[in-house]
Amino acid sequence: MKKSIDTNSSKENVSRETKWIIFLIGLSGNLAWAVENQFYNVYMYNKISPTPIYISIMVAASAIVAGITAIIMGALSDIKGKRRPFMLFGFIFWGITTAIYPLAGVFRPVLLAIAIAILFDCIMTYFGSTAFDAVFSGYFTDITNEQNRGKALGVLQTTMLLSTLVIYGISGFIIEGFEATIGFGYEIFFVIMGGFAILGIIGAYMSKEPVGLEPSGLSLKEHVKKLFRKDMIKDNKDCFLILTGILIWATAFYIFFPFILVYLQHYLGFDLSASSIIVFIGFIICIILAYPLGMYIDKIGRKKITIVCVVGDGLSLFLFIISANFFLLIIAAVLMQLFMTGWNMAANAWMRDLFPASQTGEFSGYYTLFAATLPMVIGSPIGGILSSISGQRILIDGIPGYVPTPLIFIVAAFIMIPAIIPLFFAKETKGKLVSKSSALKKPM
Repeated sequence: MKKSIDTNSSKENVSRETKWIIFLIGLSGNLAWAVENQFYNVYMYNKISPTPIYISIMVAASAIVAGITAIIMGALSDIKGKRRPFMLFGFIFWGITTAIYPLAGVFRPVLLAIAIAILFDCIMTYFGSTAFDAVFSGYFTDITNEQNRGKALGVLQTTMLLSTLVIYGISGFIIEGFEATIGFGYEIFFVIMGGFAILGIIGAYMSKEPVGLEPSGLSLKEHVKKLFRKDMIKDNKDCFLILTGILIWATAFYIFFPFILVYLQHYLGFDLSASSIIVFIGFIICIILAYPLGMYIDKIGRKKITIVCVVGDGLSLFLFIISANFFLLIIAAVLMQLFMTGWNMAANAWMRDLFPASQTGEFSGYYTLFAATLPMVIGSPIGGILSSISGQRILIDGIPGYVPTPLIFIVAAFIMIPAIIPLFFAKETKGKLVSKSSALKKPM
């Protein structure tokens, strides 16, 4: 006999069990991504080579892997009609590959160490993108509906903020503390962070296959080919307008975000702990507001909030670069992260409202392509090139490089604001609920 639980006993509520599954998987996945998005870059800069363009190459390479993986593995989970095994497989190996990343630093010459670091990042990204970007993203859409998705995203966004809070709250102290005492600060840090994959494993084990999710009957080639048909875009025009807005916003975001700790540490002169705290405090505020904001998104709709948050986030970038004082930087970081939180939640809820019900895994691959792969491939090299052109020269352990300057934030702000244009033309909702995926079933 198959067991099932009702994830939405009323259309507007999310069950406690579903919240725990989202929380555990979301926290583990977002912890791993927070480490990869910042501290892989910091490790590359501080321990291998202080050359921003190498960070850009690593970010772009891992983004390409993430996009290809999300599309293929998302389609494969639709083909098999299963989410749970993919999440378990991904989280187990995600933790292992996160823990071994600092081994790249032992290789010489420097160019070999850079190549190994990029390779390790790409391998880790394959497992992470499988578990989180492709399969969990599709699973999340399967188990929520238009009327409770904002609340569920409030839980998910809380895990993103909490994970970043953990990373920025303890990273500087762990790295600098162990570096000073035993000389292995980064190594200890990455092992600890890899260990948090156990939360994702527990969440994946607790999960139950969505009711109504059946094998598609198509081959992988047919699935992927169908994704890139013109009529697929035409039939889902509003969804692709939102994805275009996400692409523009995320491209601007990745111009500055991979370098933000490097900027605080080496341009403004804060140590790693102080740099982390500046970001840390902003995330505390956002954690408190995330779930209430999700309820607000469900009540008043997605469109207004996305447009306000895009404009607010762009303006807050200017405030960030004119704030050299520690406390002013904290205020600027709070505003920047608050608008970023509102944008992520509203845009994600809006986009998922418009996903075709039978193709949530595949469309999660689209999301990764528009929100990560293309923005990282475009945005991060822009940030790296701007840093190299305008950056101050620096020498770390005898290796020359460049320090990012405020120019990366200015350019990002001007690119970010036009993200509102496609949002104006997108409809708020497709006008119907995806009701068949409001329950879960557990394999026998």
